[in-house]
Amino acid sequence: MDHFSWFTLIGLGQYDSVFGALLVILFLVAAAIKIKRNLSKKDSILPDAKLSIRNIFEILTIDFLLDLLTAVIGSRDKAKKYFPLLGTAFFFILFANLLGLIPGFLAPTGNINTTAACSLVVFIMYNYYGFKENGLGYLKHFMGPMIYLAPLMIVIEVISHLVRPLSLSLRLFWNMTGDHLVLGIFTDLIPYVLPSIFIGLGIFISFLQAFIFMILSAIYISLSTSHEEVEV
Repeated sequence: MDHFSWFTLIGLGQYDSVFGALLVILFLVAAAIKIKRNLSKKDSILPDAKLSIRNIFEILTIDFLLDLLTAVIGSRDKAKKYFPLLGTAFFFILFANLLGLIPGFLAPTGNINTTAACSLVVFIMYNYYGFKENGLGYLKHFMGPMIYLAPLMIVIEVISHLVRPLSLSLRLFWNMTGDHLVLGIFTDLIPYVLPSIFIGLGIFISFLQAFIFMILSAIYISLSTSHEEVEV
């Protein structure tokens, strides 16, 4: 089913997901600059009196995401170390999902290229962190707990690791495609009142999918940076 897009009006409909992703990136960069300027003030230790972008990001970042990542990874310091990657992934996916709920825009995460790009970044980075933390000892993760099982375990582990980015990208893509497809169908059938229910559901799913992507990425990083022992 075709959906109206503002980019189609200027002949750029085929690049809708690209420009949508750029809009999300520009918004996050602008929000980061505004928050940084706010924190540079003398009274920056005090929270804003009214609801602001800074308050929203502080609540999500410190009170929710960082505490959650600490529980998953097992260390506050490690959570802070990997938060730039995981936090960026969460906020980018969240706002990319939410963009699709605004009339005239399509969710960039409804395009498999966008979700595949996000998943490949996580795949490359958690393997990089694994080698950085363990050196060549990271390869022990692929050998299993006993050396005589290594030939079999290497094949299984390699396949398992290659499936991870595929699973991440397809899960996000199909969930967001399905959510916005349902919203579009019911909006066309009953344009009043009923769509508001599905918009609320869409907001919940947008948060949930960003949350799941971040948690799975954190688990992969935690597994890759752990120290593996192989029995001879």
